[in-house]
Amino acid sequence: MNGASREALAAARERLDALTDSTSVDATKLADELAAVTALLDREASLRRVLTDPAQPGEAKAELVRRLIGAQVGTATVDLVSGMVRSRWSQPRDLVDALEELANVADLTAAEKAGTLDDVEDELFRFGRIVSSNTELRAALTDRAASASAKVELLHRLLGGRAKPTTERLVARLVSAPRGRSLEAGLESLSRLAAERRDRMVAVVTSAVPLSDGQKQRLGAALTKLYGRRMHLNLDVDPEVVGGMRVQIGDEVINGSIADRLEDAARRMAS
Repeated sequence: MNGASREALAAARERLDALTDSTSVDATKLADELAAVTALLDREASLRRVLTDPAQPGEAKAELVRRLIGAQVGTATVDLVSGMVRSRWSQPRDLVDALEELANVADLTAAEKAGTLDDVEDELFRFGRIVSSNTELRAALTDRAASASAKVELLHRLLGGRAKPTTERLVARLVSAPRGRSLEAGLESLSRLAAERRDRMVAVVTSAVPLSDGQKQRLGAALTKLYGRRMHLNLDVDPEVVGGMRVQIGDEVINGSIADRLEDAARRMAS
């Protein structure tokens, strides 16, 4: 997103945070309702065009939202979506993307309140690695000929009892409504949102052998100081990374041995 849409999303995220800070708001229920509104607007192109038409008064669009969904969802969801359609969006699809993001953030907020957010982050990362390495599983979960319910049922058989409920819900939503993204891209986006919930950056660390606890602590501390933000390490092992490691943070890739990178980070922090 850019321009007006980015500002509108930021404002909606602030409203969502204010809502979910209240103990009276069920973040999981809010996530479900926002996901349902996302699905509605994803299907109805004419409706999302009306709700993002800058020529229409904001209050008229908010009233349309209340008439359409007021009887199906809770007050918190109606108020949040009404506020969103009052904002200006660069293009109609941005509103749908924003609603989907808010649904995912609401689920992650529920995990944070339950004390399971770290587990959800790790499970999303591990599941992404499993999907990347298992072509048959990936094909089954992305098969356009299969129904959404069949793919979700397969996912439940895979994750049921083995992952946190929030992880299962997030991935099930992604599998049933990919909205044009690859499964890997969707999982990466969810991992990024989970990290942002903790105000941390995500470093994907690939090493030839598992890192020791001491190495993980030193690497995490060095990267945190280097980037000025808390760093969450997603660890992966690839024997082909001979004698060293690969660290990816967003679009930036750092290659080198553990000792070399830590030494370089120390030098940069001292300068």
